[in-house]
Amino acid sequence: MTDNPVFKSLDNFVSKLISMQPEAPSIIYDGNWPSSCYLEHNEEGELVPWRPTKQQVASDMFQRLENALEEKIHPDVISFYSRYWSDPLPATCEDGDLSLIQVWNTEDMERLRENLIGHALSKRQQKRPLTFFIACPEPDDNYLISVDNFSGAVLLETPGKPPIRHLADNLNEFINNLVPRPVKGTEK
Repeated sequence: MTDNPVFKSLDNFVSKLISMQPEAPSIIYDGNWPSSCYLEHNEEGELVPWRPTKQQVASDMFQRLENALEEKIHPDVISFYSRYWSDPLPATCEDGDLSLIQVWNTEDMERLRENLIGHALSKRQQKRPLTFFIACPEPDDNYLISVDNFSGAVLLETPGKPPIRHLADNLNEFINNLVPRPVKGTEK
């Protein structure tokens, strides 16, 4: 999988992020919400540094999602959500700021699965082509950045409506055109 273009793009993005923000951002430690992203383990409720961390064990979540939807999921979507454990990753594109949606742990991956199923069922009910969200423009939460499940194109869309605009031919191109923004640490 080392030739996976989405993996390479995400790795490059995370490397740039860490280079621009060498001191790890902080987050409140929650022992009930474990993650390999924590760089330290501390007392419950204390601030600890964190970083995006590569997922080490393959998840069967997307196989189960395909079974539930009775449809193949575009490989770029699978790669996108299968590379890192992380909080959302802030970025800027030519249209403005956004956050790349990520998953923190296996429980968060299951939440993502539920949300993707809900999104897919809504698309079916509206008789619209299937897309899977991968980012949220900021500060406006009325829009989604999604991957078209058939073509792999990255689109700007509003829930319940046709796509507004084509942003990139594929997820690799989209990520490569992003500029990371510093991750805001949590303050106590």
